Amino acid sequence: MPLPDLPDRELTAWLALLAAPRLSARALRDGLARHRDAATLLSAGPTAWRALGIDPANDEHLLKPPPGITQRRWLEAPAHHLVRFGSADYPPLLARAPDPPAALWVDGDPTVLWLPQLAIVGSRSATSGGLAHARDFAATFARGGLTVTSGLAEGVDAAAHEATLAAGGTTIAVFGTGIDQVFPRRHADLAARIAGQGALVSEFPLGTDGLPPHFPRRNRIIAGLSLGTLVVEAGLRSGTLITARCASEAGREVFAIPGSIHNPLARGCHRLIRDGAKLVESAQDVLDELAPLAQELGAELAGALAAHDATEAGAPASRRDDPDYARLLDALGHDPQAVDVLAARTGLTVAALSSMLLMLELEGIVAAQPGGYYALCP
Repeated sequence: MPLPDLPDRELTAWLALLAAPRLSARALRDGLARHRDAATLLSAGPTAWRALGIDPANDEHLLKPPPGITQRRWLEAPAHHLVRFGSADYPPLLARAPDPPAALWVDGDPTVLWLPQLAIVGSRSATSGGLAHARDFAATFARGGLTVTSGLAEGVDAAAHEATLAAGGTTIAVFGTGIDQVFPRRHADLAARIAGQGALVSEFPLGTDGLPPHFPRRNRIIAGLSLGTLVVEAGLRSGTLITARCASEAGREVFAIPGSIHNPLARGCHRLIRDGAKLVESAQDVLDELAPLAQELGAELAGALAAHDATEAGAPASRRDDPDYARLLDALGHDPQAVDVLAARTGLTVAALSSMLLMLELEGIVAAQPGGYYALCP
């Protein structure tokens, strides 16, 4: 079973609650806070559910929940996970965002949700110049050790995912559908590659189609997972601006690339800049801005990591027992090194190095430097 920490009764309750047709994430989180677990919440009954503001339309489903056979079968497959709010695996940045999901369906490696992320978003009908910017910036961020998060849409999203994969980096795609419904369908191959080199994420039940109201909810997850959001191109009525607003409401940085005054897809970026977003002309502008935030995130995660898996924390000597970590430690020095240089020295991928460097940073062995550089601690 992919959830060994979750008794069958609790898993059954989670699957029933998540499949309830009109149960909001907020009501489910409030219910879990008031009751000790999902099973207790499910058995509390309609009177308790009314006190939580749970819509009576859910009663029939919750009183006689379906067995969740499809969800169970999905979870039994390799690399399929259900990351629940309040669990040790739930990404801490997302937990602090407004209205975080009650749970995330994850296809891939759920630990990448903890890595420092930058969201890259933009128009589905981006210009050739906008697509080039998305690719160039994403590749640079990947080489700098940032995970690139986006929404798998046409245009800027797909270009950012593709460039990150090509650079050997880690990328996360957040769905506005169920995790088993790739949208658009033509991105099925891209989604499979992302799952193998990062993660696919959704809060929607399996089988959920891509309805228009789902994508603003998807956008809040993209923004909530990330230290900052970079807008490449966006019209004044673009859904991309929803992601930027979600990032701002979550207290995250918003960056925008300016463009020609004659390009209608630059107008959304110009409005963001007028409203306080940071104007960027190079990827290094973003890396310099986010480096201190990534260091703060690493410091916060150190305690969570120790509680999550105390056996992972150890002395540098224990890391040298692992040949990959030994190669990385040999390649590092007290002079800051870029991730792409470390990749060339070790033969490891940028995605692997990003996870390893985060672990070493949390253990106090490596210090992150501005601009995506790393060095051994004194």
